[in-house]
Amino acid sequence: MLMPSLFISHGSPMIALMPGETGPVLTRLAAQLPRPKAIVVVSAHWESNDLRISSGSQPATWHDFGGFPQALYELQYPAPGQPQLAADIAQRLNEAGLPATLDAQRPFDHGTWVPLRLMYPQADIPVVQISLPSQHGTELILRIGEVLQDLRAEGILLIGSGSITHNLRDMDRYAGPDSVEPWAQAFRDWVVEKLDRRDTSALLNYRQLAPNAVRSHPTDEHFLPLYFAMGAGRDFKVEHTGFAFGTLGMDIYSFA
Repeated sequence: MLMPSLFISHGSPMIALMPGETGPVLTRLAAQLPRPKAIVVVSAHWESNDLRISSGSQPATWHDFGGFPQALYELQYPAPGQPQLAADIAQRLNEAGLPATLDAQRPFDHGTWVPLRLMYPQADIPVVQISLPSQHGTELILRIGEVLQDLRAEGILLIGSGSITHNLRDMDRYAGPDSVEPWAQAFRDWVVEKLDRRDTSALLNYRQLAPNAVRSHPTDEHFLPLYFAMGAGRDFKVEHTGFAFGTLGMDIYSFA
């Protein structure tokens, strides 16, 4: 059972309450896939200097945001962890020369539990998170995906959770789904073109080569999970495309 790897633009935490266009896409995508034996997520919201693997047996749901309605803070995602899988991942990474340690205290951040709650609402599939060593560049994140790609053949779903564009300062909270800033669209289209051509060199150097790269990602932690999904898979497909608030890309990609 060969699972794909996925890149998910997880958007605002509010999609947990107001799924909009993204929620039904995630629900449909999960229904089309074989049921995973486990899920491994690299989230934009667990940045680290080193490489860490969540290894708790029952991670907590972390509401790592502020200023939202109380109902959002009452949501839980009580999926189990899988310590044995976490140890296996750490071993694979260490053997590949990528030192990794286990973290039994790490909770699920919203980059993990918000999209998974829409995909697998029963929260009955084990979930392991891998941290994002965001200061070490694009090549390391790609390499992590390459090292772990064989997990897909074991029925494990690999997900990079971030955003195809992520400039919160330029968002227009009154913009409808058809309102897109041209600079954000140009960046998104460049990325899709390079993914479709498997132009890895250009993608690894996106910050120098892509149009409006720095404006689309003033910091790049939300773009880096794409490299995990890309490294773990091959055949690229756009599962969903769209924008929220004029600048926040909501694309979802699969790599078979």
